[in-house]
Amino acid sequence: MEEAKAKQIVESLREELNKYNYEYYVLDKPSVSDYEYDQKMQELIKLETEFPSLMTPDSPTQRVGGEPIDAFKKVQHDVPMLSLGNAFNEEDLKDFDRRVREGLGVDSITYVCELKIDGLAVSLRYEKGVFVQGATRGDGQIGEDITNNLKTIRSIPLRIDQSDTIEVRGEAFMPQRSFVKLNEEKEANGEEAFANPRNAAAGSLRQLDPKIAAKRSLDIFLYAVGRWEAGSLTSHSDRLTYLQKLGFKTNPEWRKCNGIEEVIEYVNSWVEKRPNLSYDIDGIVVKVDQLDYQEALGFTAKSPRWAIAYKFPAEEVITKLLDIELSVGRTGVVTPTALLEPVKVAGTTVQRASLHNEDLIREKDIRINDTVVIKKAGDIIPEVVRVVVENRTGKEEPFYMPSECPACGSELVRLEGEVALRCINPSCSAQLKEGLTHYVSRNAMNIDGLGEKVIEQLFDEKLIDKISDLYKLDKEELLKLDRMGEKSVDNLLAAIEASKDNSLERLLFGLGIRYVGSKAARTLAENFETMENLINASYEDYVAVNEIGEKMAESIVRYFEEEPVKELIAELETLGLNMEYKGPRKADQPTDSIFMGKTVVLTGKLEVLNRQEAKEKIEALGGKVTGSVSKKTDLLIAGEEAGSKLTKAQELNIEIWNEQQLREALEE
Repeated sequence: MEEAKAKQIVESLREELNKYNYEYYVLDKPSVSDYEYDQKMQELIKLETEFPSLMTPDSPTQRVGGEPIDAFKKVQHDVPMLSLGNAFNEEDLKDFDRRVREGLGVDSITYVCELKIDGLAVSLRYEKGVFVQGATRGDGQIGEDITNNLKTIRSIPLRIDQSDTIEVRGEAFMPQRSFVKLNEEKEANGEEAFANPRNAAAGSLRQLDPKIAAKRSLDIFLYAVGRWEAGSLTSHSDRLTYLQKLGFKTNPEWRKCNGIEEVIEYVNSWVEKRPNLSYDIDGIVVKVDQLDYQEALGFTAKSPRWAIAYKFPAEEVITKLLDIELSVGRTGVVTPTALLEPVKVAGTTVQRASLHNEDLIREKDIRINDTVVIKKAGDIIPEVVRVVVENRTGKEEPFYMPSECPACGSELVRLEGEVALRCINPSCSAQLKEGLTHYVSRNAMNIDGLGEKVIEQLFDEKLIDKISDLYKLDKEELLKLDRMGEKSVDNLLAAIEASKDNSLERLLFGLGIRYVGSKAARTLAENFETMENLINASYEDYVAVNEIGEKMAESIVRYFEEEPVKELIAELETLGLNMEYKGPRKADQPTDSIFMGKTVVLTGKLEVLNRQEAKEKIEALGGKVTGSVSKKTDLLIAGEEAGSKLTKAQELNIEIWNEQQLREALEE
């Protein structure tokens, strides 16, 4: 066959296959059988193999054509991919409507409501009609190039009828049937299952081998335009219609609403209909429809003023409370935990829920064998909401906290002003294990390779029972333990040795002094500079330090008065641990720093810096990092998926930065 004739056939086959793809994956109305589709695909593959010059990036054969890569390249978004502010109830929606109307000086607004798909935000860039680049949202400014993985999503067209450069945005997700199938395969292979479809979708799109992503049967809904050089439409609803006309898959459930009351009606209807969908949603996105209104309202540093995301109330489910288990923390607090009949809540299977303390159990009248309602607080932490009293049969048993520690048998006490029962035996095995786990944790001594299970194994084998024992571990003894090969043992011993050089505040936090968190440890180390100065300081010396209160000062004095503590610190010093503060002194801080004297709050997920690194860098430049937003807050740094702190900062008109702005300020 001549190449000219082959080119004609190839172009015809591509047109047909693109049409079949659109019918099957976007319209869900296939017009040909799978067999006929496969036959045409094989014919196209054969011709492109025979005539390589006819191969193009937008051919249907190239959806899984990419080779595995070593790492994803960074992509700078031309137009930032901002996140949305959140609304949690009708009042929040009405406040949003009020702000919009006041900002525009109008009496009523037309909104567009769309289902908030629980997936991964991505952008798709087309040049001269060809899909050339796909990227993750990242921190809103910089994402990752996942073009080859996105090509494997059949509902994404590789070519569109649009000659202008256009960037469209949407949510890639994993349908529930694909999620179930994937987890069945993982479990059959003895692998850990994904917690929920969102994690599965994100994990699939970040695979370095596109062939893995191709097997995951992902889908996408497009909902916005980021860049469009020749865009002439005047409303968001018109854009949605146009995206569909171009061949993009948009969610069919969107609706125009005249005024906030219609918005609330739409939201409430989906609270009921949500379980009937074949994909997960976690809320409703509400946008001002007119594009000139959107432009007039503008943006904050983090989110548009013309859109908001209504988050559904936490899902509540019913299950049975089978038993109550007790655990002892590093400070001796005994915490009850409900053991539940496994039940799926907000995408994950839950078998345990915290009961906090005895007073809560009494207040909610929680009994063993009760039918209970549970939810995930903040869609993360399982908790018992209430008992279904009408389901009681008489076989339910009241629960009483023990008088003795479940780990060591010592008498439990309730200290004045506390609701928790506490074991005060300093040799309690459970406390020692928890204390050691805390000591090696990331924000303390940061000893990589010493997780909770390894600590427990070392403790049970009597290789350690106090902190100083970590620095006496013998390689030959470690090699005898389960799952401890020579390389892992060498790495572990190297990490332990490296921890000796940590600055004083890490050791101070790792010791687990009551009321002394990582921030207070940093403050103490910065002000007293050496462990010797801390040990010799008086109560008056401590309370003279800004941010050190009376309760904390009393606790520190009591701690350093204990003879075993003095012996431990002396032993650690003999073993070579650093006992001095290595961070910047206050006298060394630049007086012209943009953070000097400012109160800063970090919220959401940071992509490049982790939260601790950002905190340390800001404090080194004279800033004060706190955990909550108030009128005293000067600046909020909002990472991905920022929540209520961002909303509160917006309400208080507090300056808001994204991570990119933070990094630029730190570099300056």
